[in-house]
Amino acid sequence: MKRIEAIVQSDVSKQVIKEIRKVGVGGVTLIQSLGQGAGERPEIGGRQIEFNSIDVIVTVVHDSEVNLVVSAIMNIAHTGQKGDGKIFVTNVEEAYDINTKEKSTELI
Repeated sequence: MKRIEAIVQSDVSKQVIKEIRKVGVGGVTLIQSLGQGAGERPEIGGRQIEFNSIDVIVTVVHDSEVNLVVSAIMNIAHTGQKGDGKIFVTNVEEAYDINTKEKSTELI
């Protein structure tokens, strides 16, 4: 199993979720947040913007689904501009359902 964490601009997060559901993703967590990349901070009205509104989309998928999900995220979130976001894919060693106290790879 793999955990996919996508950091995207807030204005595309709902469309990203809609698109990854089309490729079979079940559960999704959406975290509304603030963040900053390594680039320069823009000025608006004479004030430097320290953080941008971003959303973090988290899901866990089977290894075989990673490329489909990453492609779906890229297709929606990519504008070619700095600040489009990042996608991180990490291994999930174990998963537990709190309700049933079950350990299973089929929980996703």
